Amino acid sequence: MAFDEDNAQRIRTFLQYKEAGFFEKKMFGGLVFMVDNKMCCGTQLDKQTGENLLLCRIDDNAYADAIERDDIIPMSSSERPMKNYIFVTENGWQRNKDLEFWLQLCLDFNPLAKASKKK
Repeated sequence: MAFDEDNAQRIRTFLQYKEAGFFEKKMFGGLVFMVDNKMCCGTQLDKQTGENLLLCRIDDNAYADAIERDDIIPMSSSERPMKNYIFVTENGWQRNKDLEFWLQLCLDFNPLAKASKKK
């Protein structure tokens, strides 16, 4: 699993500050943070570029706005974008206020997000 521990700690610190009950899970080649047993956000290193990416699960309106930005990559599965999931490139979340912006969008959407089906 490839992710930057310093960036993972930045996410942990924010979630702890917000008193979001969370746990961590290694998946998608990186580290995701589960809030209320639902994927909320995560971090990973891009396999090709080595760039730190922030995985965000956000609502439809935030997704529509975000996808227009240069620092956003839609998350895809089998060549198809995954609804409500984006990657923010390093330029979009290096500053703490930018990271907090994205993570707050994730926390705001979390109560509305559907949980994965249990296997």
